[in-house]
Amino acid sequence: MNFLAHSYLTFTNEQIVGQFLQDFIRNSERFSFPEKVGEGITLHRAIDTFTDAHTEIHEAKKIFSPLVRLYAGAFVDVSFDYFLANSMTERDLFEHSQKVYRVLRRFESIFPATFSRMLDGMEKDNWLYHYKDDSGIGFSFRNVLHKAKYLDENLAVFEVFLSNKEKLQSHFDAFFPDLQRHVAKVHAGFKV
Repeated sequence: MNFLAHSYLTFTNEQIVGQFLQDFIRNSERFSFPEKVGEGITLHRAIDTFTDAHTEIHEAKKIFSPLVRLYAGAFVDVSFDYFLANSMTERDLFEHSQKVYRVLRRFESIFPATFSRMLDGMEKDNWLYHYKDDSGIGFSFRNVLHKAKYLDENLAVFEVFLSNKEKLQSHFDAFFPDLQRHVAKVHAGFKV
């Protein structure tokens, strides 16, 4: 899952921080944060593991894999943030995005500098909110292509998304309730 889903599938502000931190730290650093932030890191890992093993994800990856091969999962993640964003009311999505930026700013000192630079752009352009728009998802696809070491930045990934939107939506609809149930079980295992 991508930024919106990871932040949406949290129960505390500290877990939001851990969800974002996971992609910016080394494996050996994961136990060096406060317990509640660590829960977010654990939750992020549990989400990724569950997602990678789910049959709906395997099927959704087939849509992108002829074009991007091993990067198909990253494009499915971004696509699913689009469907999640569109399942929320505009007000709820906007309020969620603003809350996430406020929380991340409060804990910014524990993030590496690379994250702070990304957060500046994320907040300025309100990435989380604009996942609901085709243009916002198109921007995210370009970002993934830009960062992908072995992919041509001009690949027509966004066009593949647009022409398969209905099929991807059905995979999301079948997958996301399973993920929510899994996250609730993981969360139930944390100390209260």
